[in-house]
Amino acid sequence: MHPDTTSRTNSNDYHRLPVSDKQLRFAQQIATGLGKPVPEAARGDRRALSAWIDENRVQATLNAGRFASYPSSKQVAFAERIARMKRRTVPDECFRDRQMMSRWIDSNL
Repeated sequence: MHPDTTSRTNSNDYHRLPVSDKQLRFAQQIATGLGKPVPEAARGDRRALSAWIDENRVQATLNAGRFASYPSSKQVAFAERIARMKRRTVPDECFRDRQMMSRWIDSNL
């Protein structure tokens, strides 16, 4: 084993992967939603930035505003497709709550 890798866990590479532009833009959107900056330590390492994104994206979604609890367009389209196949309708309240829509989808698969 290479001496530099003894302190690293979950990695078998000998270098840090750079952050992609897309990943950094996504992290900055999350940081803007939270009102805090992306940590400097995470800006240079793809894995560290990915971990920061995973830790903070849920909170940023909760802070997203009055439409944050609404289902996504993909979720609605999927539910409508299921409803057509099963000849049912999606209840109106499901269009106002992402959790309720998710439960309806799960119960109708």
